[in-house]
Amino acid sequence: MMRHFLQIDGHSTEELCHILDTAESFTSVDDRAVKKVPLLRGKTIVNLFFEPSTRTRTTFELAAKRLSADVLNINIATSATTKGESLLDTLFNLEAMNSDMFIVRHPESGAAEFMSNYVAPHVSIINAGDGRHAHPTQAMLDMFTIRKYAKDFSKIKVAIVGDILHSRVARSQIEALNLLGAREVRVIAPRTLLPANISQLGVEVFQTCKEGLRDVDVIIMLRLQKERMQGGFLPSEHEYFQLYGLTSERLAFAKPDAIVMHPGPINRGVEISSEVADGPQSVILQQVEYGIAVRMAILSIAMGSHDKSDRDI
Repeated sequence: MMRHFLQIDGHSTEELCHILDTAESFTSVDDRAVKKVPLLRGKTIVNLFFEPSTRTRTTFELAAKRLSADVLNINIATSATTKGESLLDTLFNLEAMNSDMFIVRHPESGAAEFMSNYVAPHVSIINAGDGRHAHPTQAMLDMFTIRKYAKDFSKIKVAIVGDILHSRVARSQIEALNLLGAREVRVIAPRTLLPANISQLGVEVFQTCKEGLRDVDVIIMLRLQKERMQGGFLPSEHEYFQLYGLTSERLAFAKPDAIVMHPGPINRGVEISSEVADGPQSVILQQVEYGIAVRMAILSIAMGSHDKSDRDI
């Protein structure tokens, strides 16, 4: 039972598995003539995105609508926040409209948790990405995708490649993979794109793709977070692709049946070649598809907790 879903850290293996199992039960909704279930009928869910988003916002919207909830999308660019309204005032005004849940994306780390401390007891906060801190629902849809292909986490080696330093997705993925018992979690990046405490996160660190990709089962590519970079972390995107971009030649270092993932948006020719992104080992579009079922699971579990417990997880 969870009222808020703010980060992976603090959850148990059983809780993550419950989310994955619940998501599995929702995958059949796509096969129905009417793609809806009545679980959240009468509930109001607000998408509150202070950063641009396509996949995350739209899959949350679809997930909420397929659960029969009413969905309100707030356009921050034309909202009262542009006139100086504070984050909490925005929250309280929307809460006064009898909203039941806020899905929040914000450029500042900790924003979702901050909001969770002030909402009414019946309101849930779901973190859709905060600064460089966490993106828990993306991590869970990635875990769901991996489980679809690999089944047993204890037998797989996973390599996360790219901008680990600025990636909230990578942090949440590492936490989830370790909780679910992955055999080995590797990160591959230049030193300038690795956090100082990376060795404490339960990963093996590699600076070259040749060694880091050897015999892995899953490759997760990351976008260069240029909007969060201040200063020169890389000589050029061209040089980065020459050393760390996933090409067919580098993919060959992994196991023959390895899957290729990317949380999106992908930058072709920067972190991944079109040949690999569109190739037979890519499951990037499947990640998007599974994201709806996983977010349906998280929304339904969080909303279902209101009548059972006040406990925040």
